[in-house]
Amino acid sequence: MISFVGAGPGAVDLITVRGAARLAAADVVVWASSLVPEAVLDHCRPGVERLDSATMTLEDVLGVYAAHDEATPIVRLHSGDPSIYGAIAEQIDWCLAGERSFEVVPGVTSVAAAAAALARELTVPGVSQSVVLTRLAGRTAASMPPGEGVAAFAPHGATMAVFLSAARPDELAAELLAPGSGYGPDTPAAVVVRASWPDEIVVRTTVARLADDLRATGATMTALVLVGEALADRPVPRRSHLYEPGYSTAYRLRSTAGSTQGRPSARRSE
Repeated sequence: MISFVGAGPGAVDLITVRGAARLAAADVVVWASSLVPEAVLDHCRPGVERLDSATMTLEDVLGVYAAHDEATPIVRLHSGDPSIYGAIAEQIDWCLAGERSFEVVPGVTSVAAAAAALARELTVPGVSQSVVLTRLAGRTAASMPPGEGVAAFAPHGATMAVFLSAARPDELAAELLAPGSGYGPDTPAAVVVRASWPDEIVVRTTVARLADDLRATGATMTALVLVGEALADRPVPRRSHLYEPGYSTAYRLRSTAGSTQGRPSARRSE
């Protein structure tokens, strides 16, 4: 069995219980030292074969899988959650083509860790109910479908999490402020470098100051940029309906002056 495991954002205790169990049972672990702290491997048994993928190609990694039979428990340890820029799709294709059994074990994303570091909800009623995860095109522009860049999503004004773009701060700022953008120079932004790692850096800024503040961190990797009014340091403009006394759910009747009345309706959140 090959297990594609999300290691979480960095902190050793933010790997899931299932992920830690897969590491504990593995005979072979392929991990990226550039993205995953070595301390996460403390969940492994002594003597496990550890292979650092930081200098490996896809073919090298697939060669490791091919060198072991179906009965060998293998963990491919990815940073964050494997479904977000995890490059697992081509590995899954290999497993399907070769009829190798596999599973995907989700992990805590860097977006979640960054939001926690900022103590901010990313979906605030009346402010933003959507979160866009994207990146600049850069060297891998061929991977970016038309209409999916930062500038393309900016008109929505939703909360945006920008990955893999710290090395080009001026380009990022320019795309965020492209004509028709839903963001302005004063729109709140934040840079979180190595979210949840011991040397985590958190910088609260605005779109106008983003390029300079991002450059000042010195980070070109493992940096996430968050943008949107949901990051603003002010009280929320309206409460969530879900816990509003006058709003009924399938589990709670509407409350009026300390009593309950009405019929429960389908549960909705906002």
